[in-house]
Amino acid sequence: MKLRRWTAVAAVAVATAAVLNTLPATASRPYDPTAQSLGALGQRHGLYIGTAVDMDALADPNNPKYRQLAASEFSSVTAENVMKWESLEPTRGNYNWAQADALVDFARRNGQRVRGHVLVWHNQVPGWLTSGVADGSITRTELRELLRRHITTVVSRYRGRIWQWDVVNEAVSDPWDTPPTLHYKGFWAQHLGPGYIADAFRWARAADPKALLFYNDYNIEAFGSGDPANDKTQFVYDMARRLLAEGVPIDGVGSQGHLGTQYPNYDTFQVTAALKRFSALGLATAFTEVDVRSRLTDGVLAGDAEEINPRLQASAANFSVLMKACLADRHCLSYTVWGFTDRHSWVPGTFKDPPQGMATLYDEQYRPKRAYQEIRSDLVFAGPPYVLPRATHRPRR
Repeated sequence: MKLRRWTAVAAVAVATAAVLNTLPATASRPYDPTAQSLGALGQRHGLYIGTAVDMDALADPNNPKYRQLAASEFSSVTAENVMKWESLEPTRGNYNWAQADALVDFARRNGQRVRGHVLVWHNQVPGWLTSGVADGSITRTELRELLRRHITTVVSRYRGRIWQWDVVNEAVSDPWDTPPTLHYKGFWAQHLGPGYIADAFRWARAADPKALLFYNDYNIEAFGSGDPANDKTQFVYDMARRLLAEGVPIDGVGSQGHLGTQYPNYDTFQVTAALKRFSALGLATAFTEVDVRSRLTDGVLAGDAEEINPRLQASAANFSVLMKACLADRHCLSYTVWGFTDRHSWVPGTFKDPPQGMATLYDEQYRPKRAYQEIRSDLVFAGPPYVLPRATHRPRR
């Protein structure tokens, strides 16, 4: 190893020790992680551990535990809803920045980075926009200009304060959709064509040259058949490669990581292989919305330990698979859970038939589950040569 590389490694070690407020471990004084948060443990690897934040829960004076954990346990935060278009611009031309600003200020006060979510998505679009398109009062040309203006306005406001932006979210269909052949789906593809994706990245880059710009989607944790007609991960990979070839400033791909214990899911090597194929393109990767839901059977609802315990163990295994895969790829920069407590989780309100829940790291009483302990142990015990400090990614021009 050349001297300059040893110097760089030493600098990382010193920085890590500073973050952890401790000296490097030795045989006579082993490293003790018991007092470290997930965020601090992630910093041993240069990895940011984040959570989506429910701003109503954060502001609730009767819920101090939520605020305390959001502030102390994580090194990055994502707005669960308040940066989506319908929240920011509920009436045309009138932006409401209060809650989005509050999240950014919360992160600044607590030394956290911010993932911006989301600039372009076919859901949670303001009603004035969709109704205007439907009745013809907003033309295709005007719609494109409205999208450009929205991206420019939002990214410019938070220029220099957002680390990663989810620029385009969930643009690709699923094999169970109609038609089953994978395609670009949703409001924006329908009305502007797939070219809106490249436009969105270019507009976001113009508004903030220093933010990392991500494409974000679900069901892309591992490759399947390799046929882009039915393998969503392959479709997204081919899309990213094409955007790069066209000079589009895409910096990363975010895999949401919404899993369920009732599914086969993946092993660590499958997920690692997928991350490394994306990073081989020169892209950063991230897990952006991790949770692992379970069926709330009658036995679970009745408190039957024989039904609850296997689900908790399966959940922990799935959280851990994604964490270990992220640690194994130096270009995986962040691991974000989509809410950290079952008290404030989107899952029960969305998956009702059959009912599902138990999807987060903490239960409704803010007690850490087995999943929390497993990803904590992944962060503690990981190290060279298989886990190395994160690679540096700079925004594409």
